[in-house]
Amino acid sequence: MKTRFCILILLFIMGLLVAAILQPIPQPLSYHEFIDRRSFLGIPNFLNVVSNLAFLFVGVAGLVFLRRMQVLLVQKTFSAFSECWPYMTIFLSIILVSMGSAYYHWQPDNHTLFWDRFPITIAIMGLLAATMTERIGVKQGLRWLPVLLIMGVASVTYWYWSELQGDGNLNFYIVVQICSILSIILLAIWFPSRYTRGRDIYVIIFLYGLAKLAEILDEEIYHFGQMISGHTLKHLLAGFAAYWMLRMLKKRRLLERFNQTDQIRKYN
Repeated sequence: MKTRFCILILLFIMGLLVAAILQPIPQPLSYHEFIDRRSFLGIPNFLNVVSNLAFLFVGVAGLVFLRRMQVLLVQKTFSAFSECWPYMTIFLSIILVSMGSAYYHWQPDNHTLFWDRFPITIAIMGLLAATMTERIGVKQGLRWLPVLLIMGVASVTYWYWSELQGDGNLNFYIVVQICSILSIILLAIWFPSRYTRGRDIYVIIFLYGLAKLAEILDEEIYHFGQMISGHTLKHLLAGFAAYWMLRMLKKRRLLERFNQTDQIRKYN
């Protein structure tokens, strides 16, 4: 276990070294030129703005669910309530994504893009910490949660600061995103979950991957029927990925062998 965990840490270190060595990649201004610029009810880029309601609904539903777990003291979804802290971080950041992304798409530029990427980074790092708590250990995951959040926030903040200096550098932001997703996948492969529905993490990552693909194919998807653009579809797919995570939490249960271990520890 320690060897595999050290490999994950080494992965991040190597990624950061690569980001430092490579030529800085600035944010292309063409990124802000979305194909669907239709306005409605006085809202510019209407569908790209209002599609963020998907994040708002899931984020609020997630926080309500976690609050209910706390009030009922239910230990089926979580073996200990402290284990839900990464998910609180995720669902809160998803709510912030709905606001930050809507703000960005109302007036797309590098300044508003920062408020879109900031909560997205927090959500991804929170998911990485949640995966660690469920597959390596609660204490380890909670210890790494603030470290991962600081790393994610630093990556997006550094990118924004570099843009303000006139020498944009996306390297660290890109590397942190890639390494985080790859680490989640490797954790799922190498370490068994203490809960049922452990394979749902693959569905979540797959849906997020589809969302990124839709983002790349923004124009092609729009021209297919001129009803919805790839970027709007990205929001809906990413929102569905967040919903699937909430669905996983509602349906999962602590595996019996881990439940027996917890009971023995409490008895002793």
